[in-house]
Amino acid sequence: MKMMQRFLVFLAIAPMTILVPSGCSKSSTDGAPDVKVELRMSPDPPTVGQGTATVTLTDKDGGPLRGATLKLEGNMNHAGMKPVFADAKELDPGKYEASVNLTMGGDWFFLIDAVLADGRRLKRKIDVPGVKSR
Repeated sequence: MKMMQRFLVFLAIAPMTILVPSGCSKSSTDGAPDVKVELRMSPDPPTVGQGTATVTLTDKDGGPLRGATLKLEGNMNHAGMKPVFADAKELDPGKYEASVNLTMGGDWFFLIDAVLADGRRLKRKIDVPGVKSR
């Protein structure tokens, strides 16, 4: 009986030793930690429906970072909602804009994935709390 208990414990723990390390991959590491990222939502405060996400990228000295390619992914903080995706276009030096459709009131976050002009990869998560229902 004791042998069977040990075997069952082994079966319960073994998959975790395989799964846990693979979930800790550093492949999503931010390659541009010196870049300042600012996200502004319009309307402000953000409301359900069509809106605009404006992302400003600046270097450590406050200068605009031109020529980046930005992708945005908006998610709610709770499971069960489809994410929203958008590509941002550069309007002014270092200022990028995307149209987003926030589908439900509540707390959101945006994942910003950018390739900078110098080839570095920037990945950030920015919270957008309290999206209002209309």
